Amino acid sequence: MLSRLMSSSVRSLDRECNCTVRLLDDSEYTCTIQRDAKGQYLFDLICHHLNLLEKDYFGIRYVDPDKQRHWLEFSKSIAKQMKSQPPFTMCLRVKFYPPDPAALKEEITRYLVFLQVKRDLYHGRLLCKTSDAALLAAYILQATAGRTDLASKSVLTKANILFFVVCFFPRGQSPETSELNFLQKAQTLETYGVDPHPCKDVSGNPAFLAFTPFGFTVLQGNRRVHFLKWEEVTKLKFEAKTFHIYATQNEDRKIILTYFAPTPEACKHLWKCGVENQAFYKLEKSSQVRTVSSSNLFFKGSRFRYSGKVAKEVMEQSARIKRDPPEIHRSAGMVPSRSCPSITHGPRLTSVPRTRRRAVHISIMEGLESLRDSAHSTPVRSVSHGDSFMSSRGHLEDGSEASTSGVISDETYSPSDSVLPTPVAEHGAELSSARHLNGAPCSIDEEKESEARALKEGQAGEFRAGRRALRVVRSRPSQGADVEDLNKFILSVLRLFLVTIGLLFALLLLLIMLTESDLDIAFLRDIRKTPEFQQFHFEYFCPLRRWFACKLRWMGGFLVSK
Repeated sequence: MLSRLMSSSVRSLDRECNCTVRLLDDSEYTCTIQRDAKGQYLFDLICHHLNLLEKDYFGIRYVDPDKQRHWLEFSKSIAKQMKSQPPFTMCLRVKFYPPDPAALKEEITRYLVFLQVKRDLYHGRLLCKTSDAALLAAYILQATAGRTDLASKSVLTKANILFFVVCFFPRGQSPETSELNFLQKAQTLETYGVDPHPCKDVSGNPAFLAFTPFGFTVLQGNRRVHFLKWEEVTKLKFEAKTFHIYATQNEDRKIILTYFAPTPEACKHLWKCGVENQAFYKLEKSSQVRTVSSSNLFFKGSRFRYSGKVAKEVMEQSARIKRDPPEIHRSAGMVPSRSCPSITHGPRLTSVPRTRRRAVHISIMEGLESLRDSAHSTPVRSVSHGDSFMSSRGHLEDGSEASTSGVISDETYSPSDSVLPTPVAEHGAELSSARHLNGAPCSIDEEKESEARALKEGQAGEFRAGRRALRVVRSRPSQGADVEDLNKFILSVLRLFLVTIGLLFALLLLLIMLTESDLDIAFLRDIRKTPEFQQFHFEYFCPLRRWFACKLRWMGGFLVSK
């Protein structure tokens, strides 16, 4: 009896596993789940813990052993998705940014979105101009401190930001009002809601693809080079590392954009994010959601279906919420930030780089870095995107441009600490080491010296890199690309041949069944009268039918005797 009880308890422990979810304020929620538990079960536990009803804007993100980020699918088993051994570590994040944060029904939802957007600002995903960054920093200070006297701001550890932020600091505002003003200002920025996916364009230049509440966007340098509204996007598909965006503008202008992701897994993640965002923001009802394929051919590619509500349904459901506002425990802003154990720590980069700045710009940066402990950041390994990704091809039909490019910031968009840590090339450490200049405050003279030194080193590095690239191009002109294209072509032809053979075989079987049946159709009567059919019927079909009948009788007798 005792042994049976012990064995049953051991089996129950084997069926359970621990799971830790890091919330937006950097606190942790730990629970025990069954190994076969689905993602929806864990998500409901977290929402109950947070007293959150407007939960459709949020999701759970995790990183697999290959350093690839994923959104947890709620309809599938957690253990099967994680691809690692427990205990599991995940993060709660905003998955679908509300188009209008002021329209959110409950303050607890706005507070969580505020924490996410503040994190985006700190990591460089929410890139903006200097004046906008100062205003957003002032709102963060007001929301964090909750008082109007600047001298008592415990979060201000750098005094030289005061002279600039004092011009923007909102006086007499409660934390709730400051958070709402922060979100309303952030909503007007072109990088609001951007979750960047690194790729490369036709010239080998790094680009960031992103899906926002308003459409699909491509960022390069400090410009937005493409923007397509959700109603203009007609199809998203991928194959291996290649990602395609099909769109139609003005009813007769068709656009095709093609980019290359660093890995096939990253490309699939990009495609799934695009499918989910398009369904959430574009459709009127969740009943309109359809299963989509990554390819035009039925026998090839991945299939995926968004399983949640759409934005319009979420707003309608939020309007029906009737309860007393839940109590919000705002963080004091001194919780040290942590990152997932599977992610390597790297130097933190803010949205306003320190190099090539005037003194006032440096002051803003130091002030934003003084918010490091209150930004609830989860840094991801910094990488050099210039050396880490395959070349890409971005083209438009008839040579047209998708949209006019617009400057979004004074600096290049490079959210190094927020980009998924996919495998990078060996040269990625060169740029990463150079970016350590952003890691500590420095004076104006030190800034100038660092700028001059970095410029000389950069020119020398570019010259050496150019010579190496030239030697490689001369020795092996496009051999790798030609071989890869040839392999893709052969694989496509082979797949087409196998499918054609399979279809012909199926049609032949169907024709034999029809001709051997009792259907009295003129077409079938003519076939039955031909000498070839008579020979096939008596020499092959009838003996084969008798053989099958004999085998079936033998199996039936064997089963009856058993």
